[in-house]
Amino acid sequence: MQALILAAGMGRRLGEKTRNNTKCMIEVNGVRLIDRVLNQLKSHDIDRVVIVAGYCRESLMSHVGDDYQGIPIHWIINPIYDKTNNIYSLALAKDELVKDDTLLIESDLIFEDELLQMIFEDPRPNVALVAKYETWMDGTMVCIDDQNNITNFVPKQAFTYANVDSYYKTVNIYKFSKEFSRGVYVPFLEAYSAVMGNNEYYEQVLRVITLLDSANLKALPIGNKRWYEIDDIQDLDIAEALFAQGTDRMKRYFARYGGYWRFPQLLDFCYLVNPYFPPMRMKDELRANFDVLLTEYPSGMRVNSMLAGKYFGVSSDYIIVGNGAAELIKSLTETAIKGSIGIVYPTFEEYPNRKNASDIIAYIPEKPDWKYDADDLMRFYDDKPIEALLLVNPDNPTGNFIDKASVMRLLAWCEQRNVTLVLDESFVDFSDDWETNSMLDNSVLEQHPGLIVVKSISKSYGVPGLRLGVMASGNVELITTMKKDVAIWNINSFAEFYMQIFNKYERQYREACARFVEERRRFAGRLQQVPHLRVLPSQANFFTCVIEGKYTSTELTQMLLSKYEILIKDGETKKGMHGTNCVRIAIRDRADNDYLCDVLMEIFK
Repeated sequence: MQALILAAGMGRRLGEKTRNNTKCMIEVNGVRLIDRVLNQLKSHDIDRVVIVAGYCRESLMSHVGDDYQGIPIHWIINPIYDKTNNIYSLALAKDELVKDDTLLIESDLIFEDELLQMIFEDPRPNVALVAKYETWMDGTMVCIDDQNNITNFVPKQAFTYANVDSYYKTVNIYKFSKEFSRGVYVPFLEAYSAVMGNNEYYEQVLRVITLLDSANLKALPIGNKRWYEIDDIQDLDIAEALFAQGTDRMKRYFARYGGYWRFPQLLDFCYLVNPYFPPMRMKDELRANFDVLLTEYPSGMRVNSMLAGKYFGVSSDYIIVGNGAAELIKSLTETAIKGSIGIVYPTFEEYPNRKNASDIIAYIPEKPDWKYDADDLMRFYDDKPIEALLLVNPDNPTGNFIDKASVMRLLAWCEQRNVTLVLDESFVDFSDDWETNSMLDNSVLEQHPGLIVVKSISKSYGVPGLRLGVMASGNVELITTMKKDVAIWNINSFAEFYMQIFNKYERQYREACARFVEERRRFAGRLQQVPHLRVLPSQANFFTCVIEGKYTSTELTQMLLSKYEILIKDGETKKGMHGTNCVRIAIRDRADNDYLCDVLMEIFK
């Protein structure tokens, strides 16, 4: 068998990366695409490799040579690569295509070794690797029947989102027998090119062949095997994350700070959201209004403050809406809190990241498992010169919780010392008896102007993509100042509309929170059965777990990602947790939680 690699294209969308190089000379994690695929082919029974080169061919040909580590290389030149598409490159290689069974590969691919193993071991002579449609995919799709026959090639212009459940994307790796190439494909290729010209794609020929039912081209679905097609800079960035090794892969994922919908196979136990809200009807209402929300401006701060006030039952003068709580935290810590702030470690690091280290007076609990209460904080900060005290309650990442009566005692203590209490309640709706635990209340805010309440709507309401958060205080001057500090259109129309319709779904939200508390209790019981894992009590939507033997937290985090595509938080990355061998695990729905428990049991058995 031979391999045929199409490598003539210019790769304009990769910008500077392909200014002086063809796409397959790009490095992914330090390895050129062409080197990667040639080394993968070397592991199989390949007699030679035919490469069609065009743009910047001199550097490619010089790099590969005529013999690549024992594999003979045959070069074909496409001199008009800038005026043609891949059908012409393949047509130039037609005389070589008919000489042997051929593995056809496009040069801008990166894929797991197992994909070649699958297609080599498949006994069928004519096979196309295909992957179930995912949102990142572009280009030619196929439809297949229950016998894995390809029933249709779907070009871009025929693609419709109504049919995505039935689509598979061609991976652009094909196996053609020489009989198929000689008797079917090449004759059709010649005829199609004569009629349609050279600015077409070779998949169009396969589409014609399939529609005429004159060949038996089979699909080979690849399941969850990793692959990526690199067309632009973002593709390259994603590919580097997908194919990084060990701790480097973890670092690349965490450095993205989200956007994991680009990795559909990833099961995210790191980021913290409500798995049971919003309900489907609310999503349908958002979808039904998509067109108008997309094309219309959102309202300004005055209207959105009114909506947020309605949402939480407080005066619009007391509340400000943010593009996520992070925007409000930035404004608060950089404009309103000028002096020293007391912060409990470990913590949600958006707060300390916005302050100079010299302005932070840190408290690290001395009790086991980072437990602390209001009295601990009052004792520690009694003689410390702080302007503000941060309390994340329940705390992130420990899940520590201080009851409302104790928070009120702490607030009174702060008022006696003219200390502002910043209370982050982003996780309070996950606590037991959550409906009575919040301080986001008109009367509380009015009576205690030194209290600032922060709440992320992303987490407990399950809508992180909308980027919504609020901050509330009876200190109207502070809220007015912050409203001037942030942009007048700081949230989009989708987020505004969500706040407008939320009250219709309050009953479902209460049900979702009750359901969550029940699932947390059940999930804790399952996690506690895992050997070598000690689960800390939590009133939030996550558990911090201490690993007692067998693996380090980094080893476990790395293993879950590399072997199971599961992402959890390694405590080694959190200040105040270094050396404690802890991980943080988000609470998802029952099916996902059980899957993680099964995996952990397998790892620790």
